[in-house]
Amino acid sequence: MFKFRDIPHYQQELTANITTCTEAVQYYLQQIDAHKNLNAFTEVFAAEALQQAAMLDEKRKAGQPLKKLHGVVIAIKDVLCYKDHVVTASSNMLKGFKSVYTATSVQRLLDEDAIIIGNCNCDEFAMGSTNENSAYGNVLNALDNTKVPGGSSGGSAVAVQAGLCMVSLGSDTGGSVRQPADFCGIIGLKPTYGRISRYGLIAYASSFDHVGIFGNNVADIALLLEIMSGEDEYDSTAMAMGNGQCPPGLLAVRTGAMGNEEAEKKYKIAYFKEALHHPSLDKEIKESILNLVESLRLNGHTVTEIDFDLLDYVVPAYYVLTTAEASSNLSRYDGIRYGHQTKDNIKDLTEFYKQNRTEGFGKEVQRRIMLGTFVLSSGYYDAYFSKAQQVRRLLMNQTDAIFADYEAVILPTSPTTAFEIGHKDNDPVTMYLADIFTVFANLTGIPGISVPLFTHSNGMPFGLQIMTKKADELTLLQLADYLVKQQA
Repeated sequence: MFKFRDIPHYQQELTANITTCTEAVQYYLQQIDAHKNLNAFTEVFAAEALQQAAMLDEKRKAGQPLKKLHGVVIAIKDVLCYKDHVVTASSNMLKGFKSVYTATSVQRLLDEDAIIIGNCNCDEFAMGSTNENSAYGNVLNALDNTKVPGGSSGGSAVAVQAGLCMVSLGSDTGGSVRQPADFCGIIGLKPTYGRISRYGLIAYASSFDHVGIFGNNVADIALLLEIMSGEDEYDSTAMAMGNGQCPPGLLAVRTGAMGNEEAEKKYKIAYFKEALHHPSLDKEIKESILNLVESLRLNGHTVTEIDFDLLDYVVPAYYVLTTAEASSNLSRYDGIRYGHQTKDNIKDLTEFYKQNRTEGFGKEVQRRIMLGTFVLSSGYYDAYFSKAQQVRRLLMNQTDAIFADYEAVILPTSPTTAFEIGHKDNDPVTMYLADIFTVFANLTGIPGISVPLFTHSNGMPFGLQIMTKKADELTLLQLADYLVKQQA
């Protein structure tokens, strides 16, 4: 029976003829079918994936060298464009819409002979923290079907959690990769802003959106990051070759070949006093992280509690700015150029737009568009949007100062473990406040990763969030790999 451990071992088995790409794809298609109840996929590309697998098997038999992702089975979030495939952002607004081009991130995987097995369910237009705001219905947490998987990339997280693919792609605007990784007990990476091109990623909030990666080990995530990173002529915010192209040291992380110097490195780490003593933080999560801090100190690392008096401003600033950008980005969905068009016989153009958008968008998307339109409106722009931009600048300045003294910051990923479906349906403010520990990295553009280190007494997993300075994914992944192996 096919069993996946990590990408290098899988490719070794392919080379040794122990397994084939076709066997791998057949296995994952069987698993997807067996776990339909999880609702992780919006569409599965079964025939196409089998065809691609057979072609790769033939190439290998012909003696052609293996590319970096030869035969690796990957699922992508339903916000990433894949030419001639339906992409809907899990919204009725884009129901049946086929993409006319492929996202740069996806294309770079395909260029290395990856197999895309399907699109994953998500919160509509990536707006949500539970995967309950989808036109396709809820995604269920594979560990406990009564619990949410987190969001907005809940389908991508569950696809990895339940063994429905090897690795997957999500998007992270305010924690939408790290938080579901935390709830599902897997690894979730949000890289530096601009590290991976956003071309072909359906926009929610353009200055916050990131393409992120889910996996079960740091090495596989490092490999995908290495492949997808780099400048892109279609995205002016993508990092240029001379400005932090993916560090060559990632090779050591993904091959496990770090030398003694890296393996025995002593880190200077900070954590925010206000975060670990925040009233919203579950007591067991707090105690587990503080115990880890003590363990790190005993192993010779410097771990310091520091003040971060801006913590309570991050969520308000984040929601003012992201909803403003969402209001602008989603104005293109009017039902005329593309998008849902009402069947009602309406003659007035304004009413026609209104009906298209009322029918096409779900309640959470409507809420955020209205909030964003409000904060951008005359008389409120300076009071809300301008102030939030000022808070963002203060956060960036304070972050730069912190990383002048420390190599990494550790925080909880979420204040709680995965909660029951419907638990926060009627209280959007409480739901928004649950993002308190993740939105910081999106406001400042620094990389962050959630690693599954702990298990709560309620049986659910939870992780630790690690952040480093901009463009320093090498330190981020090295520290993440070290902590995962220490806790193993």
